[in-house]
Amino acid sequence: MSDSLTREQILKKIEEENVQFIRLQFTDMLGTIKNVEIPLSQLDKALDNKMMFDGSSIEGFVRIEESDMYLHPDLDTFVVFPWTSEKGKVARFICDIYNPDGTPFGGCPRYNLKRNLQKMEELGFDAFNIGTEPEFFLFKLDDKGDPSLELNDRGGYFDLAPTDLGENCRRDIVLELEEMGFEIEASHHEGAPGQHEIDFKYSDAVKHADDIQTFKLVVKTIARKHNLHATFMPKPLFGVNGSGMHVNMSLFKNGENSFFDQQGDMQLSEIAYQFTAGMIKHATNFTAVTNPTVNSYKRLVPGYEAPCYVAWSGTNRSPLVRIPYSRGLSTRIEVRSVDPSANPYMAMSVLLASGLDGIQNKLNPPTAVDRNIYMMDRKEREQNGIKDLPATLMEALEALQQDQIIIDALGEHLFEHFIEAKEIEWEMFRTTVHPWEREQYLSSY
Repeated sequence: MSDSLTREQILKKIEEENVQFIRLQFTDMLGTIKNVEIPLSQLDKALDNKMMFDGSSIEGFVRIEESDMYLHPDLDTFVVFPWTSEKGKVARFICDIYNPDGTPFGGCPRYNLKRNLQKMEELGFDAFNIGTEPEFFLFKLDDKGDPSLELNDRGGYFDLAPTDLGENCRRDIVLELEEMGFEIEASHHEGAPGQHEIDFKYSDAVKHADDIQTFKLVVKTIARKHNLHATFMPKPLFGVNGSGMHVNMSLFKNGENSFFDQQGDMQLSEIAYQFTAGMIKHATNFTAVTNPTVNSYKRLVPGYEAPCYVAWSGTNRSPLVRIPYSRGLSTRIEVRSVDPSANPYMAMSVLLASGLDGIQNKLNPPTAVDRNIYMMDRKEREQNGIKDLPATLMEALEALQQDQIIIDALGEHLFEHFIEAKEIEWEMFRTTVHPWEREQYLSSY
């Protein structure tokens, strides 16, 4: 992904690569990638911000009587998809959504993240850097080309072929990502059978959220070429680890990491502790956004490495917030509860707002918990001031609605539509009769 591309450079690249179609890509409230594909003949119109689409058809956007919306391409997000046909390749821009009157659309998750970054800048910081670790599962496709529940390997952490049969697929994903400009730091098999992780370099929050969406698209596309289905569902299988998306965060000012202090306790600055305190304060309330599906809460249970208790530590991995060992420019705070079903723009917005609240109000974090929390009983956790994360999506939604900081971070439009959509999702789940219930009760009663 290139930096500061000009219109002329883009046109030259299109000619060199024989690009024939352009995807104008954006993300809806639920984190789903959407796009409008146009022929090359319409490129000038798109670059002049005159490409209109029907916003009423998109989840969480607008009502039918307010349907006209405009796509404003971000030139720096231009990339050619390497896997497309040599006879005519496809390129894409990531877009922000605008109203017909030329104002940014409040329901655009990408714009909303930019709005929260403006608050950060008002506090004197230059950049909010993010690094994530999105995990995914690979399942075989059936004879009809639909996803099955048959895994393509029985590997574990860092296994190699022949145990890890996803190795070739993972390598092809890495090659495609590198051709698109990603800097890949590592790729490996994760703890559960069929589970994988590919780590790419940190960047500023908007770019990294863009990269997460591009990453998901590439993983799914290349997996299908291997007759596999890639899913970022948090917990597709019972009895094994679910998929997380740990988020590493740092604030910078004048090129310096504001979380690092050579003389500070653990070489952490006062700002780092305040930011951590904000995470702890708002953790239960931002969970509906960082873990937004009914299925998310099947992952946030003890025994499968996912954090389900609100605490922090610099030395162990059981708390929700961890301070990785690296210092200097690499000093960062890791939130481990986030899962890859989250809308990355909305997730980064609420995490940033939580941390900034800690800084603005000079909050102090509770005492670090350096023991294995999973080994504590409820009484011990209560004695250590450790709260539980919400156990269900509905609990998380109720907590979200009590926190004005998180509500403001989402903005009125996203907040109202998110609550409405997720309450419907919960009600559908609550009233559905599941196979487990029939297995348990049909014969017994």
